[in-house]
Amino acid sequence: MFHTLPAPKPDAILAVMQLFREDPRDRKVDLGVGVYKDAQGRTPVMRAVKAAEARLVETQDTKGYVALTGDAAYNEAMADLLLGGVVPASRIAASAATGGTGAVRMAMELIRAANPAAQVWISTPTWPNHNVLANAVGLTQQSYRYYDAAEGVLDRQGMLDDLAQAKPGDVVLLHGCCHNPTGADPREADWAEIAALIEAKGLIPFVDIAYQGFGEGLDADAAGLRHLVARLPRVIIAASAAKNFGLYRERAGICLVTCPEEERALVTGTLATINRASVSFPPDHGARVVSTILTDPALRLDWQEELEAMRQRVQGLRGALAQALRAETGSDRFGFLAAQRGMFSVLDVSPEQIARLRDEAGVYIVPGGRMNMAGLTEDSVPAVASALAGVLADRG
Repeated sequence: MFHTLPAPKPDAILAVMQLFREDPRDRKVDLGVGVYKDAQGRTPVMRAVKAAEARLVETQDTKGYVALTGDAAYNEAMADLLLGGVVPASRIAASAATGGTGAVRMAMELIRAANPAAQVWISTPTWPNHNVLANAVGLTQQSYRYYDAAEGVLDRQGMLDDLAQAKPGDVVLLHGCCHNPTGADPREADWAEIAALIEAKGLIPFVDIAYQGFGEGLDADAAGLRHLVARLPRVIIAASAAKNFGLYRERAGICLVTCPEEERALVTGTLATINRASVSFPPDHGARVVSTILTDPALRLDWQEELEAMRQRVQGLRGALAQALRAETGSDRFGFLAAQRGMFSVLDVSPEQIARLRDEAGVYIVPGGRMNMAGLTEDSVPAVASALAGVLADRG
């Protein structure tokens, strides 16, 4: 029977990872996979995570199941981290999820259950799994303009014009910060205008916030989300603890919904039902590490300090690459790299140019031109700048 299965479409990012692993060159540079790396090219275990895990080993006396929606302490701590007390707990429905991807899937299934006719408006470009997950649950998709590639900034007017075509009850998928793949985020005034349009049109915002703390800082990165939840009656949120806690393999995510108090129990029960039909009980180890850190003042302070150092390092690499490209090209055409935020930026490059970067210089980026700035090191910046300038020289 399995011979009738359609051949799966290869995952572009995983394909780049495989090519990088097979490349024997010593000075190859991986700007593909979206994980934080330190100056030695490692994805470190954060100090507070090690301390929290050691505490769990010493004190945890059971590995029994938790609730279908996960551990309440984790859900409460993540809600506080993301929302900062902007809305009361009586308006927050929450469920732990299997990573940020699981949280997005859970949110998509919630939308489908609540309003099968809803269209989900997704930015162009976006994280490719947004489209995959919407397709998987059978949601209709629409796209809206987001990025001005020529200037390297948000296409604010294009975005607003496209979303003005949405119908009441439609869902708008927004990146909370550190837009993946562009690194171009709305500013405070933009968030206010987005919220006003959503309110006027009767739309539902769905915020995917996977990189809180890597843009401007923990609270600044959540400012747009907090503006939405303070203003609008219903907001769907998918969040990940993979990046800002370095818990990639522990799959710690959460789906939050802010809603009127009278809807909270129904939404919570629906999230539990979604979990029961997929993973049953969500994973707990990573979630327990997060709640241990967030509820211990000393661990939380140490985590915040290390996360801030990681953020500053990525931003410094952005500035260093922009400066090196300025020296290589004699122009400021890549100045937008320093102005963007988070781990990613996207270059306007052809598949042929991506192949040349890989084959001639050992610089790996994913199809579409997304670069992970955290894959750079201080030593690799000059070589990457030289390779980019050489390959892109014919683009003026």
